[in-house]
Amino acid sequence: VLQKGLKENFADTQVSVVDCPDLTQEPFNFPAKGICGKPRIADVGGVPYLIPLVQKEKVYDLNTVAKDIELPGAFILGAGAASSKILGVNAELIPIVQTKSEKKPAVNGSYVAQINPADKGCLLEKYSSKYTDCEFGLLANLYASEGQPGKVIEVKANGRTGELNFVSCLRQILEKQYGEKPVGMGGTFVIQKGKAKIHIMPPEFSTCPLNTDEDVNNWLKFFEMKAPLICQPVIVSRDPGFDLRVEHTHCFSHHGEGGHYHQDTSPDSVQYLGYFLPAELLFRIDRPQETHLVGRD
Repeated sequence: VLQKGLKENFADTQVSVVDCPDLTQEPFNFPAKGICGKPRIADVGGVPYLIPLVQKEKVYDLNTVAKDIELPGAFILGAGAASSKILGVNAELIPIVQTKSEKKPAVNGSYVAQINPADKGCLLEKYSSKYTDCEFGLLANLYASEGQPGKVIEVKANGRTGELNFVSCLRQILEKQYGEKPVGMGGTFVIQKGKAKIHIMPPEFSTCPLNTDEDVNNWLKFFEMKAPLICQPVIVSRDPGFDLRVEHTHCFSHHGEGGHYHQDTSPDSVQYLGYFLPAELLFRIDRPQETHLVGRD
């Protein structure tokens, strides 16, 4: 299914079932070896806690989320907002956490991307270089598993010929194939060559209400960042009425760049290599009572 759909958006594609590579190795350097074992997706909080105006009291803990999704000790990847209570500023969180279990403490391999106060560029830091907690704020889309090795779906896609980004392309293929039935997928992919459009939220929350997508885009800071970028996508083919964010991807690198992935900006030369697994369960945690569809991109 994926192979056929990808061909409509990329010049050169290959989809196969392979053994998950050892994700503790370069370029990933994750705290767990794989993305297999009881895979599940959690959508926590939501964009309505950020806009039109921020609700700073919305703070969560990945160790608690792991228990909430009935997988204490889970290995969690995804995309979220950092806790402004901990950082003192607003920032993008790239969560990569082996949560705590009865036997072992948590290992936090997350990154934070924020606007550098010195030059207004990207400041990407390892979370554990400054903080010891596993908190996040406002919203997160998370893929959780036991972090085990196992069989995964390997996706290679080179040379983008269509309009869709890599993640949207995968999601729309699933939606087309499975229709009403929601299918979720997560994992990791690397933009091996090329450049990408990435945003980072500014350090100060907006004091004026952000009521439209245009307001949001004027508030966000956009950058073109270069490969290799290691990306953590969370995909649900369609929202079954839980007010989900159906796709959300954050990325980091080993050259100081990272944030929220939108699209590659070098379609001719771009190369994607990803490892994915369909999720078995979907959890919706602290769903906003008052909602809207602004800022979901």
